[in-house]
Amino acid sequence: MAADPTRPLRLAMLGMIPGNGHPYSWSAIINGYDRAAMASCPYAGIPVYLGAQPHESVRVPGVQVTHLWTDNPAEASHVAQASLIPHVVARPEDVIGHVDAVLVSTDDGTDHVRRARPFVEAGLPVFIDKPLATTIEDLRTFLAWKRAGRRILSSSGMRYSPELAALIAGQAALGDLRWLSFVSIKTWDRYGIHVLEPAFRVLGPGFVSVRLETQPGLEVAHLLHQSGVQVTLPIIYDGGPSFGTGQVCGTKGQATVRFADTYTAFRQQLLSYIEFVRSGQDPYPFDHTVEMMCVIIAGIRSREQGSRRVDVADITAQVLS
Repeated sequence: MAADPTRPLRLAMLGMIPGNGHPYSWSAIINGYDRAAMASCPYAGIPVYLGAQPHESVRVPGVQVTHLWTDNPAEASHVAQASLIPHVVARPEDVIGHVDAVLVSTDDGTDHVRRARPFVEAGLPVFIDKPLATTIEDLRTFLAWKRAGRRILSSSGMRYSPELAALIAGQAALGDLRWLSFVSIKTWDRYGIHVLEPAFRVLGPGFVSVRLETQPGLEVAHLLHQSGVQVTLPIIYDGGPSFGTGQVCGTKGQATVRFADTYTAFRQQLLSYIEFVRSGQDPYPFDHTVEMMCVIIAGIRSREQGSRRVDVADITAQVLS
């Protein structure tokens, strides 16, 4: 059942682990924020991109993050103060009955089933930060829940990058695509989805195989698409200045891109979830999310098996079995 569109939506922001400040940023984009408290946010980029917007424009009317839980209880009070969240709970499950939907705001793809289960089983819409699942068993669980009618959505914020939208709008001028590449940071498991999802939006479904080459501090995924386009996705662990850079090459030209407007990407991602909660309609096929997770899992398997080529269909068959 879709949420009542005539009253404000109440959201819960659940989970915060090292390296991921979404409870600050996502909550602030929805609620607005306290400038003085946000200035001491431990994720320095967040107050920068929030501060680049007119202060009164940073909020989503008719929606409020009303409840917060963080893995480390000592961090919750500052997040709540900075992002104007009125209620901090002792346990994630304590929000059930008090909110209309939840966001699992951690990017640990091996732990999302455990984090999401109470809310999925309670019938609440759940947004799960990228990547949804990085094991076959967990992806099977999410697929079973979705097929049973549970309301689950997951994406990278890069799906909604305005620079990606402009690239796709001008894609026809490049002719038949031959090769593309986008650069990410951290690890394939955690941040590979940030560059896989833009590649998926450019090419659509139909990824055939993955080979993940690794060296200390660097992973490079080599992907083949059914269209014949080859994709190279470097993951430079400490390559922050390179994050989000990309190139797309076709028979008539090439385009370079830099995904830099983080605020707009996150805002559009959150608005998409809010519309999903209100309408009950998926903004894109869940099968697309499943395929991308199969690509991520195939890359992990490739790395574990000496960088051999892994067919995505083999992973998909195991997920569907």
